[in-house]
Amino acid sequence: MAQQAGRRYLRAFVSGFFVAVPVTVTVLDRLAYVARVEGVSMQPSLNPEGGSEDDVVLLDRWSVRNFQVQRGDVVSVLSPRNPQQKIIKRVIGLEGDFIRTLSYKNRYVRIPDGHLWIEGDHHGHSLDSNNFGPVRRR
Repeated sequence: MAQQAGRRYLRAFVSGFFVAVPVTVTVLDRLAYVARVEGVSMQPSLNPEGGSEDDVVLLDRWSVRNFQVQRGDVVSVLSPRNPQQKIIKRVIGLEGDFIRTLSYKNRYVRIPDGHLWIEGDHHGHSLDSNNFGPVRRR
């Protein structure tokens, strides 16, 4: 009797596993994913203490994929300086906007089609569009 219950439990676990894994992978690939925020560039919004504990955020892939990004949104993009690294910044400008930069090579920049202007909340302590210009919207 106990052996049958154990087999039923194992069968239920295995079938649940084979359903849960593809569903989870699809959700993380298409809808949203969890990211850890390191560093001080988004202070005080993220990592306000600046200590050893990093904030964790849920990033919405669906809106980005469908071009529903708005000014003020926090996004994750590949770093133009290191494509192996993702950076998390706030959207300041959308394509077609004119931006007054903080330290970019030009004082005013028009954001080209298909690009965003992103900045960290902690000005002066952030590697962002003020350093590398507009980033491609993906």
